[in-house]
Amino acid sequence: MREIAPKLLDWYDRHARQLPWRVPPGSGRADPYRVWLSEIMLQQTTVAAVKSYFERFTALWPTVEALAAADDERVMAEWAGLGYYARARNLLACARAVAAEGRFPETRAELQALPGIGPYTSAAISAIAYDQPETVVDGNVERVVSRLFAVETPLPAAKPELVSLAETLTPQQRPGDFAQAMMDLGATICTPRNPACAICPLIADCDARAAGIAEELPRKLKKAAKPQRQGIAWVAVNDSAVLLERRPPKGLLGGTLAFPSTGWDGSTAPPPLNAEWRSLGSVTHVFTHFSLDLDVQITRSEDAPSRGAWHPLSEFAAAELPGLMRKVWQRVESEIG
Repeated sequence: MREIAPKLLDWYDRHARQLPWRVPPGSGRADPYRVWLSEIMLQQTTVAAVKSYFERFTALWPTVEALAAADDERVMAEWAGLGYYARARNLLACARAVAAEGRFPETRAELQALPGIGPYTSAAISAIAYDQPETVVDGNVERVVSRLFAVETPLPAAKPELVSLAETLTPQQRPGDFAQAMMDLGATICTPRNPACAICPLIADCDARAAGIAEELPRKLKKAAKPQRQGIAWVAVNDSAVLLERRPPKGLLGGTLAFPSTGWDGSTAPPPLNAEWRSLGSVTHVFTHFSLDLDVQITRSEDAPSRGAWHPLSEFAAAELPGLMRKVWQRVESEIG
């Protein structure tokens, strides 16, 4: 077993990143609500992008009970820009389950039984909020471990081996701080490109550094090209209103307000108004599993639509739309003034 915890924790005590959901190193357990909220937000999103969202959420809903009582539409609107709206729906479902129980559970197994909490998030909450000796492995930790042990198996095939190796490093004392120290090391020193090996506290323990291959690891299989999809977005406006619809609760952009659209998500439908539509060209958006070209069509009308409803422009906030629909609105904004 490789003993790196004392060196890494000493480094963390001096160089820990200051993040709004953290407590200072060695100062005790973090609030499980804040740990959980930050981990859900950080899934496939950067720390820099999450900070403002986290601070706004915790100002609006400072406790899990407050979030559990929140209006669904308000939460979805505040989530806009973080993507994966299924996470926002699970966020509310989890908050309500925890509020009903009266507290967050402490063990990984109990946490994982909650909506939207998987193996990684349950380990993170258990370690960081409750100081349980759980191993937390995100992308940063995968990189650190792959270099420490010179694991040359490409990702994603290497994941089980990296988790197993990471488990051998997790200490019984201060496992929460250790988990965050591993993340910080990967984020600030053991970076994907140009790792700062000369100032790394684990330089003497790193097999990849000794072999001269640190920057080559972790190896990754070449990703297949994303399929391309096409669709149409219909934007209907008049002097006082814009046409919007609430998307189905499940599926892409589920539960969000959006412009009526078709094609790109597997749906087929005629335009929402029997009107003369004019194309403004397309917008491009990249989802996890495909790329999208969405033809933006506009019309002016006051007729009753076959789908969606007229929303007053005075109450319309483009910032509350999901990213794809914000791109659509940007395309038409200059047309309506």
